[in-house]
Amino acid sequence: MRLLSTSLLVFSLALPAAVVLPATQAEAGRIERACNASDRRAANPALCSCIQRVADQMLTTRDQRKAARFFRDPQRAQEVRKSDTPADDAFWSRWRDYARSAADICN
Repeated sequence: MRLLSTSLLVFSLALPAAVVLPATQAEAGRIERACNASDRRAANPALCSCIQRVADQMLTTRDQRKAARFFRDPQRAQEVRKSDTPADDAFWSRWRDYARSAADICN
């Protein structure tokens, strides 16, 4: 079962069979670095690299900066999701689309 309404969806994914070489820390994007630094069991360099590649295709730099905070503070994701501001609603829609795509691609 996928929990599409949470920012932690990407951590519920199984690893792809193919081996993906991770980027160096200096080359890694914000989401990849936050993912690798997280204490989630499913976080690993291959998955974190994959979700960063999807983020680079779908999210702006500003969106990635905001989303990277979710890895350190999952409660922040819930606050944004429940927010009634147009900006947060628009971001959450983009984040939800990104999470679905990352789940499909990185699974």
